[in-house]
Amino acid sequence: MPSKTKKAAKAAGPELPEIPKELIDQFVSGPMSADAVHAVSMAFKKALIERALGAEMTHHLGYPAGSDKPVDTSNHRNGSSTKTVLTDDGPLRVDIPRDREGSFEPILIPKHERRFTGFDDKIIALYARGMTVREIQGLLREQYGTEVSPEFISSVTDEVMSEVTAWQARPLEPLYPVVFFDALRVKIREEAVVRNKAIYLALGVLPDGTRDILGLWIENTEGAKFWLKVFNDLKTRGVGDILIAVTDGLKGIGEALGAAFPATTLQTCIVHLIRNSLDFASWKDRKALAAAIKPIYTAVSAEAAESELNAFEAGSWGQKFPTVVSAWRRAWDKVIPFFAFPPEVRRVIYTTNAIESVNARLRKIIKTRGHFPSDDAATKLIWLALRNITEDWGRAAHNWKSAMNQFAILYEDRFTRPTP
Repeated sequence: MPSKTKKAAKAAGPELPEIPKELIDQFVSGPMSADAVHAVSMAFKKALIERALGAEMTHHLGYPAGSDKPVDTSNHRNGSSTKTVLTDDGPLRVDIPRDREGSFEPILIPKHERRFTGFDDKIIALYARGMTVREIQGLLREQYGTEVSPEFISSVTDEVMSEVTAWQARPLEPLYPVVFFDALRVKIREEAVVRNKAIYLALGVLPDGTRDILGLWIENTEGAKFWLKVFNDLKTRGVGDILIAVTDGLKGIGEALGAAFPATTLQTCIVHLIRNSLDFASWKDRKALAAAIKPIYTAVSAEAAESELNAFEAGSWGQKFPTVVSAWRRAWDKVIPFFAFPPEVRRVIYTTNAIESVNARLRKIIKTRGHFPSDDAATKLIWLALRNITEDWGRAAHNWKSAMNQFAILYEDRFTRPTP
Protein backbone atom coordinates (compact mmCIF):
# COMPACT_ATOMS: atom_id res chain seq x y z
CA MET A 1 0.00 0.00 0.00
CA PRO A 2 1.45 3.44 -0.92
CA SER A 3 2.61 5.69 1.89
CA LYS A 4 0.71 8.88 2.80
CA THR A 5 3.55 10.92 1.31
CA LYS A 6 3.29 9.11 -2.01
CA LYS A 7 -0.49 9.41 -1.97
CA ALA A 8 -0.24 13.14 -1.35
CA ALA A 9 2.27 13.51 -4.19
CA LYS A 10 0.02 11.55 -6.52
CA ALA A 11 -2.98 13.68 -5.57
CA ALA A 12 -0.98 16.82 -6.27
CA GLY A 13 -0.38 15.69 -9.85
CA PRO A 14 2.77 14.93 -11.86
CA GLU A 15 6.05 16.48 -10.78
CA LEU A 16 6.72 19.71 -12.71
CA PRO A 17 10.08 20.68 -14.16
CA GLU A 18 11.83 23.53 -12.37
CA ILE A 19 11.86 26.81 -14.33
CA PRO A 20 15.16 28.72 -14.04
CA LYS A 21 14.92 31.80 -11.79
CA GLU A 22 16.64 33.92 -14.45
CA LEU A 23 13.81 33.19 -16.89
CA ILE A 24 11.15 34.15 -14.35
CA ASP A 25 13.01 37.39 -13.57
CA GLN A 26 12.62 38.41 -17.22
CA PHE A 27 8.83 38.38 -16.82
CA VAL A 28 8.45 39.51 -13.20
CA SER A 29 10.09 42.84 -12.40
CA GLY A 30 7.63 43.93 -9.72
CA PRO A 31 4.11 43.43 -8.37
CA MET A 32 1.71 41.91 -10.91
CA SER A 33 -2.07 41.74 -11.16
CA ALA A 34 -3.91 38.48 -11.76
CA ASP A 35 -4.59 39.58 -15.34
CA ALA A 36 -0.89 40.26 -15.89
CA VAL A 37 0.07 36.84 -14.53
CA HIS A 38 -2.52 35.24 -16.84
CA ALA A 39 -1.19 37.18 -19.85
CA VAL A 40 2.40 36.11 -19.11
CA SER A 41 1.27 32.51 -18.61
CA MET A 42 -0.51 32.49 -21.97
CA ALA A 43 2.45 34.10 -23.70
CA PHE A 44 4.77 31.50 -22.22
CA LYS A 45 2.40 28.68 -23.19
CA LYS A 46 2.25 30.02 -26.76
CA ALA A 47 6.03 30.21 -26.98
CA LEU A 48 6.44 26.73 -25.51
CA ILE A 49 3.89 25.16 -27.89
CA GLU A 50 5.44 26.86 -30.92
CA ARG A 51 8.95 25.78 -29.86
CA ALA A 52 7.71 22.18 -29.43
CA LEU A 53 6.07 22.28 -32.88
CA GLY A 54 9.31 23.62 -34.32
CA ALA A 55 11.15 20.67 -32.79
CA GLU A 56 8.63 18.33 -34.40
CA MET A 57 9.29 19.96 -37.77
CA THR A 58 13.06 19.56 -37.28
CA HIS A 59 12.56 15.87 -36.58
CA HIS A 60 10.29 15.56 -39.64
CA LEU A 61 12.74 17.25 -42.04
CA GLY A 62 15.91 15.88 -40.49
CA TYR A 63 17.72 19.19 -40.09
CA PRO A 64 17.26 22.24 -37.77
CA ALA A 65 16.06 25.66 -38.80
CA GLY A 66 18.82 27.92 -40.14
CA SER A 67 21.01 25.00 -41.20
CA ASP A 68 21.83 24.05 -44.75
CA LYS A 69 19.41 21.60 -46.30
CA PRO A 70 20.96 18.16 -46.91
CA VAL A 71 21.54 17.46 -50.61
CA ASP A 72 19.35 14.36 -50.56
CA THR A 73 16.37 16.25 -49.08
CA SER A 74 13.87 18.04 -51.31
CA ASN A 75 11.44 19.13 -48.59
CA HIS A 76 11.95 22.29 -46.52
CA ARG A 77 10.19 24.75 -44.22
CA ASN A 78 7.50 26.88 -45.78
CA GLY A 79 6.48 29.47 -43.19
CA SER A 80 3.57 28.91 -40.81
CA SER A 81 -0.19 29.12 -40.52
CA THR A 82 -2.10 30.59 -37.59
CA LYS A 83 -4.59 28.48 -35.67
CA THR A 84 -6.67 29.26 -32.57
CA VAL A 85 -6.78 26.35 -30.14
CA LEU A 86 -8.80 25.98 -26.96
CA THR A 87 -6.73 25.43 -23.82
CA ASP A 88 -7.58 25.07 -20.14
CA ASP A 89 -6.97 28.82 -19.75
CA GLY A 90 -8.92 30.00 -22.79
CA PRO A 91 -8.35 30.41 -26.54
CA LEU A 92 -4.76 30.73 -27.76
CA ARG A 93 -3.48 31.71 -31.22
CA VAL A 94 -0.41 29.74 -32.21
CA ASP A 95 1.72 29.56 -35.36
CA ILE A 96 1.85 26.06 -36.85
CA PRO A 97 4.97 25.45 -39.02
CA ARG A 98 4.44 24.20 -42.58
CA ASP A 99 6.63 22.30 -44.98
CA ARG A 100 6.83 22.63 -48.74
CA GLU A 101 5.44 19.18 -49.50
CA GLY A 102 2.61 19.41 -46.95
CA SER A 103 3.62 16.11 -45.37
CA PHE A 104 4.17 17.48 -41.83
CA GLU A 105 1.68 15.93 -39.37
CA PRO A 106 2.07 17.59 -35.92
CA ILE A 107 1.60 15.32 -32.93
CA LEU A 108 1.19 17.99 -30.27
CA ILE A 109 -1.70 19.67 -32.11
CA PRO A 110 -2.80 17.39 -34.95
CA LYS A 111 -4.24 18.75 -38.18
CA HIS A 112 -7.87 19.88 -37.90
CA GLU A 113 -7.61 19.70 -34.10
CA ARG A 114 -8.89 22.77 -32.28
CA ARG A 115 -8.36 21.66 -28.71
CA PHE A 116 -5.13 21.47 -26.75
CA THR A 117 -4.66 18.57 -24.30
CA GLY A 118 -6.61 19.09 -21.09
CA PHE A 119 -9.50 21.16 -22.43
CA ASP A 120 -11.61 18.10 -23.21
CA ASP A 121 -10.98 16.78 -19.69
CA LYS A 122 -12.35 20.01 -18.23
CA ILE A 123 -15.56 19.73 -20.27
CA ILE A 124 -15.98 16.06 -19.33
CA ALA A 125 -15.40 16.83 -15.63
CA LEU A 126 -18.12 19.52 -15.70
CA TYR A 127 -20.50 17.17 -17.54
CA ALA A 128 -19.82 14.36 -15.05
CA ARG A 129 -20.89 16.63 -12.20
CA GLY A 130 -24.32 17.06 -13.71
CA MET A 131 -23.94 20.29 -15.69
CA THR A 132 -25.96 20.37 -18.90
CA VAL A 133 -24.42 21.20 -22.26
CA ARG A 134 -25.92 24.70 -22.13
CA GLU A 135 -24.61 25.27 -18.61
CA ILE A 136 -21.10 24.23 -19.65
CA GLN A 137 -21.33 26.53 -22.66
CA GLY A 138 -22.26 29.45 -20.37
CA LEU A 139 -19.50 28.67 -17.86
CA LEU A 140 -16.81 28.53 -20.54
CA ARG A 141 -18.04 31.84 -21.91
CA GLU A 142 -18.02 33.50 -18.47
CA GLN A 143 -14.80 32.02 -17.09
CA TYR A 144 -12.61 31.85 -20.18
CA GLY A 145 -14.23 34.13 -22.73
CA THR A 146 -14.45 31.06 -24.95
CA GLU A 147 -17.47 30.60 -27.21
CA VAL A 148 -18.10 26.96 -28.03
CA SER A 149 -21.21 25.45 -29.56
CA PRO A 150 -23.45 22.89 -27.81
CA GLU A 151 -22.62 20.50 -30.65
CA PHE A 152 -18.90 20.89 -29.88
CA ILE A 153 -19.45 20.05 -26.18
CA SER A 154 -21.62 17.07 -27.09
CA SER A 155 -18.94 15.78 -29.45
CA VAL A 156 -16.36 15.97 -26.65
CA THR A 157 -18.52 14.05 -24.18
CA ASP A 158 -19.49 11.53 -26.87
CA GLU A 159 -15.83 10.54 -27.11
CA VAL A 160 -16.12 8.72 -23.78
CA MET A 161 -18.59 6.19 -25.24
CA SER A 162 -15.73 3.97 -26.39
CA GLU A 163 -14.51 3.90 -22.77
CA VAL A 164 -18.03 3.08 -21.59
CA THR A 165 -18.25 0.20 -24.06
CA ALA A 166 -14.88 -1.16 -22.91
CA TRP A 167 -15.94 -0.82 -19.25
CA GLN A 168 -19.20 -2.67 -19.90
CA ALA A 169 -17.30 -5.54 -21.51
CA ARG A 170 -14.31 -5.71 -19.15
CA PRO A 171 -13.46 -9.05 -17.49
CA LEU A 172 -14.79 -9.52 -13.95
CA GLU A 173 -13.62 -11.61 -11.00
CA PRO A 174 -14.62 -15.30 -10.80
CA LEU A 175 -16.20 -14.92 -7.32
CA TYR A 176 -18.26 -12.22 -5.61
CA PRO A 177 -19.38 -13.15 -2.09
CA VAL A 178 -22.12 -10.48 -2.17
CA VAL A 179 -23.71 -8.60 -5.07
CA PHE A 180 -26.30 -5.85 -4.50
CA PHE A 181 -28.82 -5.06 -7.25
CA ASP A 182 -30.87 -1.87 -7.38
CA ALA A 183 -32.45 0.52 -9.88
CA LEU A 184 -33.16 4.20 -10.39
CA ARG A 185 -35.74 5.67 -12.72
CA VAL A 186 -34.89 8.21 -15.43
CA LYS A 187 -36.79 9.77 -18.32
CA ILE A 188 -35.38 8.92 -21.77
CA ARG A 189 -36.71 9.88 -25.19
CA GLU A 190 -37.44 6.88 -27.39
CA GLU A 191 -39.24 6.97 -30.74
CA ALA A 192 -40.29 10.62 -30.20
CA VAL A 193 -41.86 9.72 -26.82
CA VAL A 194 -40.34 10.36 -23.39
CA ARG A 195 -40.52 7.14 -21.39
CA ASN A 196 -39.71 6.18 -17.81
CA LYS A 197 -36.87 3.71 -17.91
CA ALA A 198 -34.93 1.96 -15.20
CA ILE A 199 -31.16 1.98 -14.97
CA TYR A 200 -30.09 -1.13 -13.09
CA LEU A 201 -26.78 -1.29 -11.26
CA ALA A 202 -24.90 -4.23 -9.77
CA LEU A 203 -22.44 -3.56 -6.95
CA GLY A 204 -20.16 -6.48 -6.14
CA VAL A 205 -18.16 -7.05 -2.98
CA LEU A 206 -14.94 -8.94 -3.66
CA PRO A 207 -13.43 -11.53 -1.29
CA ASP A 208 -11.07 -8.89 0.13
CA GLY A 209 -13.99 -6.58 0.92
CA THR A 210 -13.39 -3.98 -1.79
CA ARG A 211 -16.33 -2.90 -3.95
CA ASP A 212 -16.86 -2.54 -7.68
CA ILE A 213 -19.74 -1.56 -9.95
CA LEU A 214 -20.06 -4.58 -12.20
CA GLY A 215 -22.23 -2.95 -14.83
CA LEU A 216 -25.29 -0.89 -15.69
CA TRP A 217 -28.25 -1.89 -17.83
CA ILE A 218 -31.20 0.14 -19.16
CA GLU A 219 -34.63 -1.43 -19.62
CA ASN A 220 -38.27 -0.33 -19.88
CA THR A 221 -39.60 -3.13 -17.71
CA GLU A 222 -37.94 -5.72 -15.54
CA GLY A 223 -38.68 -9.42 -15.63
CA ALA A 224 -37.06 -12.85 -15.72
CA LYS A 225 -36.02 -12.44 -19.36
CA PHE A 226 -34.21 -9.19 -18.65
CA TRP A 227 -32.49 -10.51 -15.54
CA LEU A 228 -31.36 -13.65 -17.34
CA LYS A 229 -29.67 -11.38 -19.89
CA VAL A 230 -27.92 -9.53 -17.04
CA PHE A 231 -26.72 -12.73 -15.37
CA ASN A 232 -25.54 -14.22 -18.65
CA ASP A 233 -23.62 -11.01 -19.29
CA LEU A 234 -21.89 -11.38 -15.91
CA LYS A 235 -21.09 -15.03 -16.65
CA THR A 236 -19.70 -14.20 -20.09
CA ARG A 237 -17.37 -11.66 -18.48
CA GLY A 238 -15.97 -14.23 -16.08
CA VAL A 239 -18.23 -14.37 -13.01
CA GLY A 240 -18.40 -18.01 -11.97
CA ASP A 241 -20.11 -17.72 -8.59
CA ILE A 242 -22.11 -15.32 -6.43
CA LEU A 243 -22.69 -16.43 -2.85
CA ILE A 244 -25.48 -14.00 -1.90
CA ALA A 245 -27.52 -11.65 -4.10
CA VAL A 246 -29.27 -8.85 -2.20
CA THR A 247 -32.21 -7.02 -3.83
CA ASP A 248 -35.35 -5.06 -3.05
CA GLY A 249 -38.15 -7.06 -4.65
CA LEU A 250 -36.98 -6.72 -8.25
CA LYS A 251 -39.43 -8.65 -10.44
CA GLY A 252 -38.24 -11.84 -12.09
CA ILE A 253 -34.79 -11.80 -10.53
CA GLY A 254 -35.34 -14.96 -8.48
CA GLU A 255 -36.34 -17.10 -11.46
CA ALA A 256 -33.42 -15.84 -13.58
CA LEU A 257 -30.93 -16.20 -10.74
CA GLY A 258 -32.02 -19.80 -10.20
CA ALA A 259 -31.30 -20.55 -13.87
CA ALA A 260 -27.95 -18.74 -14.14
CA PHE A 261 -26.52 -19.15 -10.62
CA PRO A 262 -28.52 -21.95 -8.97
CA ALA A 263 -26.27 -22.09 -5.88
CA THR A 264 -26.70 -18.38 -5.10
CA THR A 265 -28.82 -17.32 -2.12
CA LEU A 266 -31.33 -14.57 -2.93
CA GLN A 267 -31.87 -12.25 0.03
CA THR A 268 -34.38 -9.41 0.18
CA CYS A 269 -33.28 -6.16 1.78
CA ILE A 270 -34.56 -6.17 5.37
CA VAL A 271 -34.34 -2.38 5.66
CA HIS A 272 -36.53 -1.95 2.57
CA LEU A 273 -39.10 -4.30 4.06
CA ILE A 274 -39.11 -2.29 7.29
CA ARG A 275 -39.50 0.98 5.40
CA ASN A 276 -42.33 -0.44 3.30
CA SER A 277 -44.05 -1.57 6.49
CA LEU A 278 -43.79 1.89 8.06
CA ASP A 279 -45.30 3.46 4.94
CA PHE A 280 -48.64 2.00 6.02
CA ALA A 281 -48.59 3.93 9.31
CA SER A 282 -49.05 7.60 10.16
CA TRP A 283 -46.09 9.57 11.53
CA LYS A 284 -47.30 9.27 15.12
CA ASP A 285 -47.48 5.45 14.87
CA ARG A 286 -44.25 4.80 13.05
CA LYS A 287 -41.87 4.67 16.01
CA ALA A 288 -44.05 2.24 17.95
CA LEU A 289 -44.70 0.12 14.84
CA ALA A 290 -40.95 -0.10 14.14
CA ALA A 291 -40.37 -1.35 17.70
CA ALA A 292 -43.12 -3.96 17.28
CA ILE A 293 -41.55 -5.26 14.04
CA LYS A 294 -38.00 -5.43 15.38
CA PRO A 295 -38.32 -8.84 17.16
CA ILE A 296 -39.12 -10.43 13.79
CA TYR A 297 -35.89 -9.57 11.97
CA THR A 298 -33.66 -9.79 15.05
CA ALA A 299 -34.76 -13.35 15.87
CA VAL A 300 -32.04 -15.97 16.25
CA SER A 301 -33.52 -18.36 13.68
CA ALA A 302 -36.12 -18.60 10.94
CA GLU A 303 -38.42 -20.57 13.27
CA ALA A 304 -38.14 -17.95 15.99
CA ALA A 305 -38.74 -15.19 13.41
CA GLU A 306 -41.92 -16.89 12.19
CA SER A 307 -43.14 -17.18 15.79
CA GLU A 308 -42.53 -13.47 16.26
CA LEU A 309 -44.41 -12.71 13.02
CA ASN A 310 -47.36 -14.83 14.23
CA ALA A 311 -47.30 -12.99 17.55
CA PHE A 312 -47.23 -9.63 15.77
CA GLU A 313 -50.20 -10.70 13.62
CA ALA A 314 -52.22 -11.75 16.65
CA GLY A 315 -51.36 -8.59 18.61
CA SER A 316 -52.82 -5.11 18.47
CA TRP A 317 -50.40 -3.84 15.83
CA GLY A 318 -51.09 -6.78 13.55
CA GLN A 319 -54.81 -6.20 13.90
CA LYS A 320 -54.36 -2.50 13.13
CA PHE A 321 -52.00 -3.06 10.19
CA PRO A 322 -52.81 -6.40 8.49
CA THR A 323 -51.15 -5.03 5.33
CA VAL A 324 -47.81 -5.11 7.16
CA VAL A 325 -48.27 -8.78 7.97
CA SER A 326 -49.18 -9.49 4.34
CA ALA A 327 -46.06 -7.67 3.10
CA TRP A 328 -43.78 -9.80 5.31
CA ARG A 329 -45.52 -13.04 4.39
CA ARG A 330 -45.30 -12.31 0.63
CA ALA A 331 -41.53 -11.81 0.94
CA TRP A 332 -40.98 -14.49 3.57
CA ASP A 333 -39.19 -17.01 1.32
CA LYS A 334 -36.64 -14.30 0.52
CA VAL A 335 -36.42 -13.11 4.13
CA ILE A 336 -35.67 -16.38 5.90
CA PRO A 337 -32.21 -17.02 4.29
CA PHE A 338 -31.08 -14.08 6.43
CA PHE A 339 -31.57 -16.09 9.65
CA ALA A 340 -29.19 -18.87 8.56
CA PHE A 341 -26.23 -16.49 8.77
CA PRO A 342 -24.25 -15.40 11.81
CA PRO A 343 -24.45 -11.75 12.97
CA GLU A 344 -21.26 -10.80 11.12
CA VAL A 345 -22.75 -11.77 7.75
CA ARG A 346 -26.17 -10.37 8.63
CA ARG A 347 -24.67 -6.91 9.09
CA VAL A 348 -23.32 -7.03 5.51
CA ILE A 349 -26.53 -8.24 3.80
CA TYR A 350 -29.05 -6.49 6.10
CA THR A 351 -29.49 -3.59 3.71
CA THR A 352 -28.78 -2.46 0.14
CA ASN A 353 -27.57 0.90 1.48
CA ALA A 354 -24.19 0.29 -0.18
CA ILE A 355 -25.75 0.64 -3.62
CA GLU A 356 -28.58 2.97 -2.55
CA SER A 357 -26.02 5.58 -1.49
CA VAL A 358 -24.55 5.39 -5.01
CA ASN A 359 -28.00 5.86 -6.53
CA ALA A 360 -28.70 8.80 -4.20
CA ARG A 361 -25.59 10.58 -5.49
CA LEU A 362 -26.57 9.77 -9.07
CA ARG A 363 -30.03 11.27 -8.53
CA LYS A 364 -28.48 14.54 -7.37
CA ILE A 365 -26.50 14.70 -10.60
CA ILE A 366 -29.38 13.91 -12.98
CA LYS A 367 -32.17 15.78 -11.16
CA THR A 368 -31.62 18.99 -13.18
CA ARG A 369 -32.36 17.20 -16.46
CA GLY A 370 -35.89 16.92 -17.74
CA HIS A 371 -35.03 13.86 -19.82
CA PHE A 372 -32.21 12.28 -21.80
CA PRO A 373 -32.33 12.27 -25.61
CA SER A 374 -31.22 8.62 -25.81
CA ASP A 375 -30.08 5.57 -23.86
CA ASP A 376 -26.48 6.40 -24.80
CA ALA A 377 -26.79 9.90 -23.36
CA ALA A 378 -28.05 8.51 -20.05
CA THR A 379 -25.39 5.80 -19.99
CA LYS A 380 -22.66 8.33 -20.72
CA LEU A 381 -23.56 10.61 -17.82
CA ILE A 382 -24.17 7.78 -15.35
CA TRP A 383 -20.81 6.21 -16.21
CA LEU A 384 -18.93 9.48 -15.83
CA ALA A 385 -20.63 10.08 -12.49
CA LEU A 386 -19.84 6.54 -11.33
CA ARG A 387 -16.19 7.11 -12.24
CA ASN A 388 -16.11 10.01 -9.78
CA ILE A 389 -18.15 8.24 -7.09
CA THR A 390 -15.95 5.11 -7.08
CA GLU A 391 -12.66 6.96 -7.32
CA ASP A 392 -11.77 6.33 -3.64
CA TRP A 393 -13.14 2.77 -3.38
CA GLY A 394 -9.87 1.26 -2.28
CA ARG A 395 -10.84 0.13 1.22
CA ALA A 396 -12.74 -2.94 2.40
CA ALA A 397 -16.46 -2.58 3.08
CA HIS A 398 -17.54 -1.79 6.64
CA ASN A 399 -17.74 -4.85 8.94
CA TRP A 400 -16.11 -6.97 6.25
CA LYS A 401 -13.14 -8.49 8.10
CA SER A 402 -15.28 -10.34 10.63
CA ALA A 403 -17.75 -11.33 7.90
CA MET A 404 -14.91 -12.60 5.71
CA ASN A 405 -13.96 -15.23 8.28
CA GLN A 406 -17.57 -16.39 8.49
CA PHE A 407 -17.82 -16.64 4.70
CA ALA A 408 -14.66 -18.75 4.66
CA ILE A 409 -16.26 -21.17 7.14
CA LEU A 410 -19.76 -21.24 5.64
CA TYR A 411 -18.59 -21.49 2.02
CA GLU A 412 -15.24 -23.21 2.44
CA ASP A 413 -15.52 -24.96 -0.92
CA ARG A 414 -16.52 -21.77 -2.78
CA PHE A 415 -14.98 -18.87 -0.93
CA THR A 416 -11.35 -18.00 -1.64
CA ARG A 417 -9.74 -16.10 1.17
CA PRO A 418 -7.57 -13.25 -0.23
CA THR A 419 -3.85 -13.70 0.19
CA PRO A 420 -2.29 -11.37 2.78
